[in-house]
Amino acid sequence: MGSQALFQKLSDAVVNMEEATAVELSKQMVAKKIDAYEAIDKGLANGMERAGKLFDEEEYFVPELLICSDAMNAGIDVLKPHLKQEETRKKHKAVIGVIEGDTHDIGKNLVRIMLESAGFDMLDLGRDVPPETFVDKALETDAALILLSSLMTTTMDAMGEVITILNERNIRQKFKVAVGGGPISKAFADRIGADGYAKNAAEAVRLCKRLVVS
Repeated sequence: MGSQALFQKLSDAVVNMEEATAVELSKQMVAKKIDAYEAIDKGLANGMERAGKLFDEEEYFVPELLICSDAMNAGIDVLKPHLKQEETRKKHKAVIGVIEGDTHDIGKNLVRIMLESAGFDMLDLGRDVPPETFVDKALETDAALILLSSLMTTTMDAMGEVITILNERNIRQKFKVAVGGGPISKAFADRIGADGYAKNAAEAVRLCKRLVVS
């Protein structure tokens, strides 16, 4: 079986929530010496992107999405040790978390998983994170990106506080700030001065890739 067929089968395993199949196919790719990053990108991440679209179309719901992410994670665990050292050294660092007052982290977790699979070095701060913590951790780890999530209209304004703190400390230019979540829009991102907005995990990967080269 050729590599493209294996990528498709791996993608299908994620969409079909078949964790054991994802692991077995990942092991086959390692045995065949197929590039691990390519397997993650064209197989596992592609499958997760497809699952995200099914979620947007309300064919899948949160439980299905979580099982898909389990299958993806299981495959990543097999492939990650085989990533080329050069790719590992080139990783861009990002801090990600759910803003203070909000404990909904499923979307944030999906974005982290997909960004990890795309080669980013992720520091997950978890949920209910104070604005100042995002700034402190970004400085501490020399991150390029600060990624903020919120699923509640009552907490989304706290995202703007992160940018306010960056401006007050005169370090706004050091970081690219991106926001996302159910109630978030591009207009909101523009209003608070964020560098970008993504409506789903797949779009977040594309956005972050653009931000680190801009």
